[in-house]
Amino acid sequence: MMWRMVKAVLILPCTAVVLVPGGIYWATAGLTYAGRLSSSGQIQFWVGLAAMGVGLALGFWTASLFVRVGQGTPAPWDPPKNLVVRGPYRHVRNPMISSVLFMLLGEALIFQSWPIGGWGLFFFAVNFVYFLLSEEKALERRFGDEYVAYKANVPRWLPRLNPWPRSEQGGRSDG
Repeated sequence: MMWRMVKAVLILPCTAVVLVPGGIYWATAGLTYAGRLSSSGQIQFWVGLAAMGVGLALGFWTASLFVRVGQGTPAPWDPPKNLVVRGPYRHVRNPMISSVLFMLLGEALIFQSWPIGGWGLFFFAVNFVYFLLSEEKALERRFGDEYVAYKANVPRWLPRLNPWPRSEQGGRSDG
């Protein structure tokens, strides 16, 4: 299971957070709108570092839940066998995407790069459309009424303040 998760993380989040932003930073070097590394004396450095930390922590937490509870990975070719409704998934349906967005925000701030910020917006837009047109329909087919109840009670992008107690809909509560 560990190798399957490592492979999924290397292919998916690492591409979005390391390869693409690195390519953008390299490709825009020397242009008038190119970014430059902020210094530790600048507020955007510390805000960016905090955003990166939140993103990494959230990413590790959600990925570990996919392995332990879901018995799968975040990769579409190796999806979880069980619906994961624990931890951050009780507040928002897509915390993995949120983790990547936090990391991209952090990179845009640390590297003072509008193009990396633009990549973050594009990444969000593509995932927004993907989740609406494909992912949610697939989850409804795989998990049926359990996912429909989850979808009705947990927001897609903006987290609810209080965790959803699955018992609201007669499902089990797995805190």
